Amino acid sequence: MSLPTSLRPLALGLLMAALAAPLGLQAQSATAPSAAPSPGAEPIGRVVVRFKASAQSVRAHALSARVDVATARQIARVRAEGLGHRTGLALRAHHSLDERTQVMLARGLSSEALAARLARDGEIEFVAVDQRRRAVTVPNDPLYPQVNQAQGNNGHGQWYLMPPSKDLVSSINAEGAWDLNTGSSSVVVAVLDTGVRYDHPDLAGKLLPGYDMIGAVTNDIDALAIANDGDRADSDASDPGDWVSNADIEAGSISGCTYDDVANSSWHGTRVSGLIGAAGNNGVGIAGVSWSSKILPVRVLGKCGGYDSDIWAGMRWAAGIAVPGLPLNPTPARVLNMSLGGGGSCSDGSSTATMYAETVAAVRAKGAVIVAAAGNTSGLAVGLPANCSGVIAVAGLRHVGTKVGFSSVGPEVALAAPGGNCVNASGACLYPMLSTTNSGKQGPVANDNAYTNSDASVGTSFSAPLVSGVAALLLSARPDLTPDQVRQALVSTVRPFPTTGASSAGDVNPPACAAPSGSEQLECYCTTSTCGAGMLDARAALASVAPPPATSGGGGGGGAMSPAWLLALLASVPLLRRSRRQP
Repeated sequence: MSLPTSLRPLALGLLMAALAAPLGLQAQSATAPSAAPSPGAEPIGRVVVRFKASAQSVRAHALSARVDVATARQIARVRAEGLGHRTGLALRAHHSLDERTQVMLARGLSSEALAARLARDGEIEFVAVDQRRRAVTVPNDPLYPQVNQAQGNNGHGQWYLMPPSKDLVSSINAEGAWDLNTGSSSVVVAVLDTGVRYDHPDLAGKLLPGYDMIGAVTNDIDALAIANDGDRADSDASDPGDWVSNADIEAGSISGCTYDDVANSSWHGTRVSGLIGAAGNNGVGIAGVSWSSKILPVRVLGKCGGYDSDIWAGMRWAAGIAVPGLPLNPTPARVLNMSLGGGGSCSDGSSTATMYAETVAAVRAKGAVIVAAAGNTSGLAVGLPANCSGVIAVAGLRHVGTKVGFSSVGPEVALAAPGGNCVNASGACLYPMLSTTNSGKQGPVANDNAYTNSDASVGTSFSAPLVSGVAALLLSARPDLTPDQVRQALVSTVRPFPTTGASSAGDVNPPACAAPSGSEQLECYCTTSTCGAGMLDARAALASVAPPPATSGGGGGGGAMSPAWLLALLASVPLLRRSRRQP
């Protein structure tokens, strides 16, 4: 049986995962190999089917995006039954993504075999394997440290937000941006991830209701196991934990899940959300990039990741596009952060590529910016969805400005931002991406004011939210900006990559980054063809769309005087003297 591959959140070295899994794990390819089925397990194929607009099934059973759940289920079931009758298969209907596209399952066939068989039917436009996307595990970067189990301050705080210096070359200068704008509550950033802990004190008042997309409009046991919250899709986007145990693997309840996935809960969505929008200047914990913007959690990943179909539905819903059987999102997002990724190309002509490209185009047409992590393949090519046209792909940098070993590279990358690096081979991580989290190993600790501190919280998953946060600042200052204008403001104001003097203990003389091939490349000096236009500069980007007001010489003082003003002042001195002599 060839099981679907998975797309995962792109965080590397999450402490909880590392504690539960051996440190010797090698970095997985963005596309994980197909898992072997449990002994005696019957294969279950899962595909996304697009009917032709002229198909009799579509004309006879029209589906509107605004129908209720029961009607959407009924139409999907009728279409699946008709297709199954024509192909001699017992098809199970799952949720619809739009008026002509839905998920279908069949027992006794691999997903690839099912796709090939259904594609031969005359009513079908295309069939895509519904792949699963999941978290990338520990990288084989030689500088990746042993996990420090003691909590504590890393000594550098939120180094990645500070003004750049000779020691913090890649820091984004959020401090400078905050002098101009700290965000607006009218700008919504959707975080498509594992959900979020709504009870974290540093996210209080920042989180919108959101939606849990896992198993949308399905009765699938697999979806119930992935969701891990006792139900399927609903309006509760809270993260119940995504831990995977040996028992999960032995039960075989989650297809594509292997012993390599055994780990404690990552709280990945909570970490990403904190970087984007943790409350700033509130005397609690950390500050996000955009202090006032709202976060819209869209849960698309659970145990062992999540399916493409749930991700596509989540993207559409987040942008305010109607999805059959789901309520319309009342707070459409202007920015979508996707700290997830996997193998495949958005331009390879496959059905999966077509669905990603269509979804990206639909979201951008609603005026929403899409930011995605480039990937954690240690210098290999950028994967989906970051390599789609119109997506702002973000590579990861060390604090000294070189490419961090785990980051993917390629011409699809728009720009780079800090991704965290530990420098040392043991002890506390020196330059992690400090953010909000939960201390629960499996389920959450209630009202937990937890932070990652010196844990090895690194990955391009945490580079992308810095860019998303700056995009939110730009839209707070200029709500009229289009997605292309936001991208232009980001890439046109970057700082250049260093080319010398930024070596680490792991590679005292790193080479220049090369175009991706079949070989890994760890720390290297970024080029504009591998890591994007340059290093993110929050202040410069914001100033390019909302220049600071000109200072004047009055009131607050400190303004520059013009020559005419100086002459007038000098001419007034005798008058001032005479007036003082008057009785």
